[in-house]
Amino acid sequence: MKITSVELFRLVGEGEAAASGDGQRSVQPCDVYPDLYRPQVQPPAPGPRQRRAIYLAVRAGDGPEGLYGPLLRSQAMLIHDALAGFLPGRDPLAGEALLDQMYRINRHGRSGLYVAAVSAVDCALWDLRGKVLGLPVWRLLGGPTRPAVPAYASMLGFSVQPAAAAAAADEHRRMGFAAQKWFFANGPADGERGFAANLAMARAVREAVGPHYRLMFDAHMGWDVNYAVAMARELAGVRPMFLEEPAFPERVASLRRIRRDGGVPVATGEHVHTRWQVRELLAAGAVDFIQADPDWTGGISEQVHICSLCSAFDVPVIAHGHGVLPALHVAAAQPPAVVPMVEHLFGHLANMQFFHRRAHKPEGGQMALPEGPGLGIVLDEAKIQRRETLDFGNV
Repeated sequence: MKITSVELFRLVGEGEAAASGDGQRSVQPCDVYPDLYRPQVQPPAPGPRQRRAIYLAVRAGDGPEGLYGPLLRSQAMLIHDALAGFLPGRDPLAGEALLDQMYRINRHGRSGLYVAAVSAVDCALWDLRGKVLGLPVWRLLGGPTRPAVPAYASMLGFSVQPAAAAAAADEHRRMGFAAQKWFFANGPADGERGFAANLAMARAVREAVGPHYRLMFDAHMGWDVNYAVAMARELAGVRPMFLEEPAFPERVASLRRIRRDGGVPVATGEHVHTRWQVRELLAAGAVDFIQADPDWTGGISEQVHICSLCSAFDVPVIAHGHGVLPALHVAAAQPPAVVPMVEHLFGHLANMQFFHRRAHKPEGGQMALPEGPGLGIVLDEAKIQRRETLDFGNV
C-alpha cells in the first residue's frame, strides 16, 4: 500500500454558529501593553451564516481516504508547501518512519506551525489506518482502558462577573462535569482593580461548587512572573487543581519559579511541540500537568510518546481541546492515571464539528468512545453546499 494523493479542500455551507457564554474575553499575552486595543469577543449573531472549513484527505490507491480537519489555514499552507510532495509513494502504515521523516525534511521542523502541519497529516494517516483495518483508532492504540472518558467544562467565553460566573459554575456542575476551567480576564496592565477582579471571580466560583470540586484557572500567557507569583499565592486559598500557562512555556525557569514560590500546581503544554520540549519541562520540575494538544504537538503518534514520557515522571496529560477526536482516541487507550480527562470547549468544538454527521460531545460529563473505523469523522453531505480544492499557488 502506498499513498497516492494528498488533497486540501474547503467545505462551504450555511448554518448557525455556536457560542460559548456571552463572549467574555480571556487575558492575552499582548495585554502587558496597556495601550494596545483589546477587542471583545462577540457572540455570533443569531441566524444562519456562511460556514467554511478546511480539510485534508490522504488517499492510498482505490482504498479509503484518511480525513482530518478542520485545519488552520497556516497548517494547510505548510502541508501544501512542505509535505504534499513528500507523501506520495510512502507507506501509510509505517507511522513512526513517516513521523520521523516529516520532522527531518524541514530544518525548522521541530516546533511551531510546521509541527502543527505534521500533526494534521499524522491524524489523517491514523484515520486511514483505522479505515483500512476496520477499527477505531483507540483500538489500534491498545484501548480501551475505560468505556468513556471524563471531560472537564472549559468555560472560555463565560462571564467572569462573580455572580454570573458562580451561577454558570453551579449549572455545569449539575450537568455532570466533575471539573471546570475558568479564564482570567485581567493581567498586570489592569492594576489593582484587575488583580482584585481575578480573585473575586475565582473565589465566587469556588464557593459555588464547594470545597472539593476540581477547579482550574487559565492565564493564557498574559502575566509576568512577579504578577503570576502574587496571584498564585492568593489563589492558594481557592485550592486550584492547576494554574495554566502563567508564563510562556519555553521559559522553563519562570514556570519553575512560579510553581515553587506561588504554591499552586502549574500546567502548560498547548503551545509545546514534541516530546523533546515536554521533556525539558518535566526534567526541570516546572509543571504538574502537561496539556500537549495532538492537533499541534505532532499528532496522535507524538501524543502517545508524550504520554509515555509523562508517565515516567508521574505527571498527568490532559490534552488541550482544539479538536476533540485525536485527544479522545489517545485518552481512551491510556491508563486513567496517565490521561485522567479531556477538555471540552463548548462553542468552539461545536463549530469545529459543524460539517460532521455526528458532533462528539460529552453527556453527563463523559465522552463516549467513537465506534466507527478511523477517527470517526464522517462529513454530512446535507450541510455541504460546495467543496473547493485549495491551491496556494507558487510561494
